[in-house]
Amino acid sequence: MIEKANMSLSLDDVRSRVNAGWDNILDLLKQKIANKAISCEGIAEPRMKEDAEFIAAALREVGIDNARVEQATQENGEPGAFEVIGSRIVNLEAPTILLYAHHDVQPVPDASVWKTDPFVGTIVDGRLYGRGSSDDGAGCMIHIGSLAALGDDLGVNIKIFIEGEEEVGSPSFVPFLHTHPEYFDADVMFITDSSNWSPQIPSLTASLRGNVTMDVTVKVLEHPVHSGSFGGPILDANTTAALLIASMYNADGNIIIPGLQSAEPIGGLQEDLDEATFRSDSGVIDSYTFAGQGSIASRLWTKPSISVIGADLPSVDESFNQLVPECRFRLSMRVCPLQTGEAAAAAVSTFLKEHAPFGAQVDVTVNETGTGWAMDNASIVTEIAEEAFKEAFGHEVQNKGEGGSIPMIPILQAAFPEAKVLVDGPEDPMTNAHSPNESQDLEELKGDIVAEVLMLDRFARRAHDLKA
Repeated sequence: MIEKANMSLSLDDVRSRVNAGWDNILDLLKQKIANKAISCEGIAEPRMKEDAEFIAAALREVGIDNARVEQATQENGEPGAFEVIGSRIVNLEAPTILLYAHHDVQPVPDASVWKTDPFVGTIVDGRLYGRGSSDDGAGCMIHIGSLAALGDDLGVNIKIFIEGEEEVGSPSFVPFLHTHPEYFDADVMFITDSSNWSPQIPSLTASLRGNVTMDVTVKVLEHPVHSGSFGGPILDANTTAALLIASMYNADGNIIIPGLQSAEPIGGLQEDLDEATFRSDSGVIDSYTFAGQGSIASRLWTKPSISVIGADLPSVDESFNQLVPECRFRLSMRVCPLQTGEAAAAAVSTFLKEHAPFGAQVDVTVNETGTGWAMDNASIVTEIAEEAFKEAFGHEVQNKGEGGSIPMIPILQAAFPEAKVLVDGPEDPMTNAHSPNESQDLEELKGDIVAEVLMLDRFARRAHDLKA
């Protein structure tokens, strides 16, 4: 087996193998979309188990004979997610590669704003539309497709972990990791839950921001009072909350909270994001000028951001001429990759309590914290991966950060500090992950599969370097 692996696979051979299995990959991805594996509707629901079993069956077809579904347990003892695990050991002296993706998907709150049925995979202009077509159904297909293409030429040991709860913050991942560390112990961990610079330009993810969610309650009155009788000396809770939120920023839109870290892009900035493209992809209105200062990349990848993602306020139709005594809003924060989520949460909590307008009562509840991650740019593993992606796409790799978070990556890195972690994925600026009309560029997906095949083949041929 090692002799086969040491005979380098040619790019033409790999492309031929991937093309031969392409129709099956496309059919699997369409079925994956139809499975509606929406984790926010319940990670332990039967539909989530059915989807996990679907992925496990597909992995068994490509050589992971022991691929199976195991249910995790949450830290509070409640039933957890249905995780897909498995392994294939070809040689005890070969490197071991952990392949990660997640099989759960985001919900579809309003199907009417989709151009196609969100749970029927539909191809339009070379893109497959559907919820989970990219995030992270395509991530699962990269692993399935690459293992199918390698077949008996696989020269590295493989461990599989396909998570069933990534979209809801991985509440049972840590207990599962602690219970089964042997499922994750590897020389290299390859996570396919990120994006490329464009469908034609490949990227490894150089950094991920951490995340914090917190609920903030602002109270100014013990009960509602008439706005005409008391308005003026007393600002209602909604207005007071708005002043508190605004105090986190200066006039340029920079966050000014002491104790929050900021950084320039990890590994340097090869090219800033194109403003016109970013504006188009985001759908921002023409008159809006971007908040903050510095490169767009730094503002998106390595500087903190804070968003109000929800608020408990009276609706316009249900409002009365009274001062609202109390309101609650939820903050979603993205944290510099170099700062822990806990430290960032503490800084924001302290600031909000110390800057309560007019002595209002401010209470903060931290719901979730996650620390970011940064890639080892100088490792041999990164070098091999960049070579593979360059060959597969025919273009120099342009590494990039991500503004989002993948909580399990820093947890895995902390548990296995010697492992080299690589993050890539099938998304691109037009994917619309988490949004209406999510789609996957199919040629890009092919390129990602080809790149993984080349990468695994070269890991086998350079086993000594990986083990050094």
